[in-house]
Amino acid sequence: MRRSVIPVLLLAAAGLVVPSPAAAAGNTLTVNVGTAVRPVTHVAAGGLYAVDTGSKPPLEQMYPLRMNHLTQPPPGVQQLGNGATVPCCDGLQVAGKVTSAGAQQFWRLPDIYRDFPYKWVSWADWESKVRTMVNARLAATGTTNVDGYELWNEPDWTWNTGSAGTFNAGWTRTVKLIRSLDPVTPIVGPSISWYNHDYLVSFLTNARDTGTLPDVIVWHELDNDDYLNIGADVADYRAIEKSLGISPRPISINEYASPSQVDIPSVAVHFMATFERYGIRDAERAYWYEAGTLNGLLHDNAPTSSYWAYKWYGEMAGTIVQTVPGSWLEGVAAYDPTRRFVNVVFGGDSGNNTVKVNGLGALGSQVRATLVRSGTTGRTTNQSAPIAVSSATYQVSGGSISVPVAGMDAADAYQLLITPASGAATWQQRYEAENATVVNANRFSAGSASNGGYVGQIDGSANSRNQSFVDFVVNVPTARTYTMTIGYANATGATATQGLAYNGGAFQTISYPPTAAWGVFGSTVSTPVTLKAGYNVIRLAKGSPNFAGGTGYAELDYLNLA
Repeated sequence: MRRSVIPVLLLAAAGLVVPSPAAAAGNTLTVNVGTAVRPVTHVAAGGLYAVDTGSKPPLEQMYPLRMNHLTQPPPGVQQLGNGATVPCCDGLQVAGKVTSAGAQQFWRLPDIYRDFPYKWVSWADWESKVRTMVNARLAATGTTNVDGYELWNEPDWTWNTGSAGTFNAGWTRTVKLIRSLDPVTPIVGPSISWYNHDYLVSFLTNARDTGTLPDVIVWHELDNDDYLNIGADVADYRAIEKSLGISPRPISINEYASPSQVDIPSVAVHFMATFERYGIRDAERAYWYEAGTLNGLLHDNAPTSSYWAYKWYGEMAGTIVQTVPGSWLEGVAAYDPTRRFVNVVFGGDSGNNTVKVNGLGALGSQVRATLVRSGTTGRTTNQSAPIAVSSATYQVSGGSISVPVAGMDAADAYQLLITPASGAATWQQRYEAENATVVNANRFSAGSASNGGYVGQIDGSANSRNQSFVDFVVNVPTARTYTMTIGYANATGATATQGLAYNGGAFQTISYPPTAAWGVFGSTVSTPVTLKAGYNVIRLAKGSPNFAGGTGYAELDYLNLA
């Protein structure tokens, strides 16, 4: 979390940590559009203490980032982080804004304490606090986006073993208390400050043997070279699970980047790329400075240079595709087959480099490649827009083009947008369900599904902790009524229903006639929706607050606005 001493490597001329030798040049980032990695879910677009109440930050600045996940303090927060004079960012108070932005959140329970490192009082005090926090969640029947209680933060150095006993025993005791009150909301941890094989073996063995395994495994990646270690850390963790007979857990890196790295756009790109490549479920920028600023992506509620890197990442749709770094030149890329464009966000090297993109046959014999960069303004200077670099038409040869990027700054992030040369990309009309915010349901693959993915097991309707729905954040050019077409499957043999609501309005019912089989798509239903210009949130729900609940079951492939 907020540690006072972390080793840093400084680029003397700029005073910044960069993931590149200052004189490096002549490398190639390779993008293989035909090699799918996973659906776009904006894994890295999250933050710790990123959201406060009111207009800090403005919802309009959150929408373009397609925020995946947040870690917020619990109701009754007393934590005063990084020089703050009053507590902020209560997870219950910000829940409506977080939901509107399309994100989920963990509650970091020990931030009920004022000081960090935490000052342990007694077990009676801690258990009383836990009951109060969990009961506040249970009473919040309109809040649907709390998808985990984080039981402690960095216990490898903040747990008071002398007064509280071992952390493993404390974990077990706390999990059993929470489960006696709330058997539904996931429990996440151990949230150690760095990846530690021996610590995790001990922790998971105890958790397995006491029936208190976390639903999501969490650790932090906060040192300067940690983006280089993520692949090895994930592989080692998966081997531990297998050796202990534990089923695979989703992985959350809910703090990443060191204090000197967090505002360098190219470092953010390195983390984005490695989180996508190695199957991380969600990741949150660390909270080192001001809360409520999207972790420095905003200054005075306006963008800094790093904001643009995350906005480009937020614009990704369809499928994350394979990238192969060239030395320090790293990137993340996505292909949207409905709009027929490739979006590459990259950086990390200096000098004259190249981005080679393969598998462009579907875009035609010529493509337009537009290149912009973020700038390097840091945390407290605004960058009002990206900086244009180049735009040119390329002949596609053997399905490939190579785009030169001259005079790169190793701290800058860059976006390369590739579209067919004939005709500009249109506004996004098709939204894949697997790219949306999926709550208490699961993503699956199917050959007949649009873009190869869909969402199924949208089954929960009991209460705000297990209701199932899919939230689509859509962006339309004008205020008007659109025809919304939904691709679906329903093999129940009878008509199924779900609730439809948008922008917090009243629910209506959508009916899905029966189809031939689960996971087999091609059937559609349509309905009019009246949307405002710009961003809107459309919910399709089996269960949701203010909705009585759907009947039967349906799987969702996509929605299309026309």
